[in-house]
Amino acid sequence: MADERPVALDEYPVHQVPLSMKHVATSDRNAYDRCIFHLVDPTGEFLLILGLGVYPNLGVIDAYATLRVGDTLHAVRASDALSDDTRMELAVGPLRIHVERPLKDFILTCRADPDDADGLSYEINWSADFPALWEPHHTQRRGGRLTLEGRRFVQAGRCDGRLWIGGREISVDGWTGTRDRSWGVRPVPGEEGGRLAEEHRTEGFHWIWSPVRFDDRFLMVILQEDADGYRTLNDATLVRDGRPDLQLGWPQADIAYRPGTRHPESAVIHLTDPLSRKPLELGVEILASSPLAVGAGYPPADDWQHGTWRGRDWSDRRSYDLSDPAAHPLAAYGVIDHAARFTLDGQVGHGIFEHGSFGRHDPSGFTGYDSVAP
Repeated sequence: MADERPVALDEYPVHQVPLSMKHVATSDRNAYDRCIFHLVDPTGEFLLILGLGVYPNLGVIDAYATLRVGDTLHAVRASDALSDDTRMELAVGPLRIHVERPLKDFILTCRADPDDADGLSYEINWSADFPALWEPHHTQRRGGRLTLEGRRFVQAGRCDGRLWIGGREISVDGWTGTRDRSWGVRPVPGEEGGRLAEEHRTEGFHWIWSPVRFDDRFLMVILQEDADGYRTLNDATLVRDGRPDLQLGWPQADIAYRPGTRHPESAVIHLTDPLSRKPLELGVEILASSPLAVGAGYPPADDWQHGTWRGRDWSDRRSYDLSDPAAHPLAAYGVIDHAARFTLDGQVGHGIFEHGSFGRHDPSGFTGYDSVAP
């Protein structure tokens, strides 16, 4: 007989459907609920990315943290069985995200490895500077099957605290913080292929996701296009405390790629001021890059991916050499998060320029999966 006892979350008036909070409203194996934090060093020397996810229909909770320093990416990953009694504790293995004040303040922790005094650890306060902003409702289909439906919000703030790596203690005071919180249905490894996968192959995918924090405003730009440039997701919103949000039109990006790759070195995103109707240019200068398919568990990672069962109380620490792209051939087919310096209307800010371009993309001149910039 299934265990249908109430769980602790059932004590709170947060139910959306007539089910225990033990269950999600869909039986889809790919149901997920997770977050990602970016901590951007304005000098470009470091880039810390961390996150935590719950996969209720798979019974898995996992988390990760990656720190790029020079050409080395240090990664900590952990996975465990999802417990009904600890759903409000965002912790697995040495990694923890403590919600001190919802939508305001968070404490991010990675405990030191007692067997590796030089490994990655941190204790960081992440504080919001701007209200959270909803992203557009995101859906994708393969044939008639809904493969992705996500609800997300994004937020920007500042960080203070310390991290330790390689015997060094590094202050993160003054770093820019961004974060994304999402839930819904999203492919997890093990998804069936079959007819839909065979008859509806992806010809191309082009993606930009860019939260940017300035001193007095927060800008979020999103665009997703298919092989012929058809826009399936679009947003450019400027958030200012105490003033109405501004929608800055239909963003168009000119990206300067490193020759022989699809790795952006700089970009200009063309926006429009809705009040004056004058053009605005968001300048992007790449500072440091972290491929999410290396260390962080995003597809098509070949050593660990989110939601996969690794047994109870699994944790792992690895360092990757990013100096040779040939050592990580799948990284180019996954989304890469670039810490960047941004300019807009005379102001300088920092944030993330997340980019992925795979397969054919007519507006960029890419003709297939093996096509790169001249």
